[in-house]
Amino acid sequence: MQIQVLKSKLHRVKVTQADLNYIGSVTIDPVLMIAANLIEGEKVQIVNINNGERLETYVITGERDSGEVCLNGPAARKVSVGDLVIIISYALIDFEEAKSFKPTLVFPNEMNNSLKA
Repeated sequence: MQIQVLKSKLHRVKVTQADLNYIGSVTIDPVLMIAANLIEGEKVQIVNINNGERLETYVITGERDSGEVCLNGPAARKVSVGDLVIIISYALIDFEEAKSFKPTLVFPNEMNNSLKA
């Protein structure tokens, strides 16, 4: 049996842009992506701490060392620049493996520089 578990989390990252006219997704600085073990195209859930909105989208790679977290397309309507969000990814793994699995948790500072837990 497989179950879905928390794989990665960027906790309380600041939204730096919201681009309604972009095709869609969330653009993330690759430094944050690497720290959180996220890859381009990966499905993520975004939880907005400021307004309670929750949405699912996928990751695209932004500019390195920019601290960029940009919600694109319709997701741009769910955030404001400066909002704090949690970006979460999940994985399907074997039930027994899940008992010892440790997710990657990243707690960025207010400049979206990654600080690993």
